[in-house]
Amino acid sequence: MPTRRQVILAIATLTGGTAAYTAGYFHRAASRYNDAVRNTWRHTTEHPPTGFLAVNRELVRYATLAASSHNTQCWKFGIEDRTIAILPDWTRQCPAVDPDRHHLFVSLGCATENLIQAAQAFGKHGQVRFDSAIDVVNVTLEPSKAVISPLFDAIPKRQCTRAEYDGRKLSNDDLKSLESAGHGNGVNVLLITEKEKVEKILEYVVQGNTMQMRDRAFVDELEFWIRFGYDEVVSKGDGLFSGSTGNPVIPRWLGMKLFNLFFTPKSENDKYAKHIRSSAGIAVFVSERNDKEHWVETGRCYERFALQATALGIKNAFLNQPVEVSALRPQFADYLGIGDRRPDLVVRFGYGSETPRSLRRSLDRVIVA
Repeated sequence: MPTRRQVILAIATLTGGTAAYTAGYFHRAASRYNDAVRNTWRHTTEHPPTGFLAVNRELVRYATLAASSHNTQCWKFGIEDRTIAILPDWTRQCPAVDPDRHHLFVSLGCATENLIQAAQAFGKHGQVRFDSAIDVVNVTLEPSKAVISPLFDAIPKRQCTRAEYDGRKLSNDDLKSLESAGHGNGVNVLLITEKEKVEKILEYVVQGNTMQMRDRAFVDELEFWIRFGYDEVVSKGDGLFSGSTGNPVIPRWLGMKLFNLFFTPKSENDKYAKHIRSSAGIAVFVSERNDKEHWVETGRCYERFALQATALGIKNAFLNQPVEVSALRPQFADYLGIGDRRPDLVVRFGYGSETPRSLRRSLDRVIVA
């Protein structure tokens, strides 16, 4: 994406040298965004909810803080006394990048894991069952001893940090903790830290990214989910916030023009090279079976991995091009030596700084009767 100098020159050209909107408006919008961030990424207030409905709504709030593809938040929740159902929201799927809905079900798994971790902190034990007949994750809740785990504590701190890291290596103990967190029922995680292997994965990322960016449907879909300005990200409450990736925070009309000017295969591939080479390693999540139940489990495993990383002060971000491009995925699996198992997710990890945060939609927009 553009450098600061390129942005300034482009804005001057596109607006005739005048500001797109006043500094005062910009600061007010930034203030609204900062208020929304504080209200979104928080633990329960000093007055915890009481009653099953209020508690379960709070558990859903924690669930919505999970990762999802393009931050589409492609989920809905049904609340009963002892059960919370997590359903796919088909209106928020991404057919270009996720034609088989793999990422959608992974996203449901991420929300499921957050809900399980939060339930434990609220004195509830959750049992998870995926109903493949109707594509719903059912979480049954029973009373138990309240335990506030490091993973629960990490929920409001977790983010996908799409920026350069500082290149520091992880200790063996921290690598073992991440590996343990990333394993599940029929899913395991491969941690790759050797420089030569990381460079090979970079080749697959670049190849996949180049193929995706030559696909107009993919580019249009990505552009649809980008939120360029503070007011846009606050009003929508979803999508990929431009500011989270170090890009300018500007009105949508201008952001789209800059996107079309500077979003090129070369610029993106150069960015990914810097991101990967500054990371401590790459995690690849692999499932034994290519079905929705295992996709949900993959999401749970990734979310535990991400929460464990956050608890250890480690950042992470997705690099899913090698598994999203169907023609490339079998080659990537062959390189990994995983036989007929499916590589589900590719994630880089390392030490770095926090970036501006994405937001979430309100509970009223995701809870169904």
